[in-house]
Amino acid sequence: MAFLDVKNVKLVGLSACVPKKIEENNRLSILSEEEARKVIDSTGIERKRKSDQSTCPSDLCYEAAVRLIQDLRWDKKDIDCLVFVSQGPDYYLPATSCILQDRLGLSSDCYTLDISLGCSGWVYGLSTISSLLSGGTMKKGLLLAGDVSWQNSPKDKSTYPLFGDAGSATAIEFDASSEGFQFHFGTDGSGYEAIIIPDGGLRNPPSLSSFEMKEIEPGIERCRFNTFLEGMDVFAFGISKVPETVNRTLEHFSMDKEKIDYFVFHQANLFLNEKIRKKLQLPVEKVPYSLKNFGNTSSATIPLTMVTEMKYLLEKEKLSIMGCGFGVGLSWGTVLFETDRIVVSDLVEMQG
Repeated sequence: MAFLDVKNVKLVGLSACVPKKIEENNRLSILSEEEARKVIDSTGIERKRKSDQSTCPSDLCYEAAVRLIQDLRWDKKDIDCLVFVSQGPDYYLPATSCILQDRLGLSSDCYTLDISLGCSGWVYGLSTISSLLSGGTMKKGLLLAGDVSWQNSPKDKSTYPLFGDAGSATAIEFDASSEGFQFHFGTDGSGYEAIIIPDGGLRNPPSLSSFEMKEIEPGIERCRFNTFLEGMDVFAFGISKVPETVNRTLEHFSMDKEKIDYFVFHQANLFLNEKIRKKLQLPVEKVPYSLKNFGNTSSATIPLTMVTEMKYLLEKEKLSIMGCGFGVGLSWGTVLFETDRIVVSDLVEMQG
């Protein structure tokens, strides 16, 4: 049973960074006016932020981290660990977290780690960094999570309108009096092909055929370096696993659902997320969405939603929150935690 109870740590700050460029779904050339209306109505995504192909997830996370360190007034030499979560590393090797340690000017004594996960990645990363800090030897850590979407074919109307670009930074501190974080995790690798980029790794190394654009059906053209998404498989997975993991987490940690102030889910698409909300019988006001303006930003969706939709509340109130990330892998992770008037940076907009 993949439950974790990590004490003595607390979340003290959040920031997020997006590209300045805004792309409206009702202006995409691959969608007719009627198709665009249907996409917006079903997904809830009216626009996304898009970067050019010179921008990596690490660039967006770097800008978010710089702002958060500044707003927290942290001394960089006191940051003991950095965990980077993304499915878009700078290089095949070395690890991007090593590069970020240097770019951010952190101490050479800093522990660094890359985690290759998408939609569930923020929760997995949170469990990793909180576990590192819970013993008290390390005191402060940064969790950086984000992705960019240029690997999606602009000629694929089944995926391109859904995904946006974002990076995030989450600050965690050791605190011997804190109840910390309670987690539940799961994995079903039999569904790995539901969301996949087929070529580019060691299983299917790059070849000339990897770049060949093929029409799958009208309006869907892609190559094997683009994201393949089996929408019905992902929907079936989400509608079954998310309510299950939420309820198992509540039961295992003896938490009353009514006492949770906000449920922050991975921002997959509005149709799926609303099905999940209704299945769990959660009131609309307890489930914030950032889909309308940012789309699905992979591992950045939970912190981005908190920054853009909950900033004032997080700064002014003590809150009980449940987060749940789910998707590529297939994998899922749920976390229970409290915040108490934390630092939330203004949204950073990056040129590029």
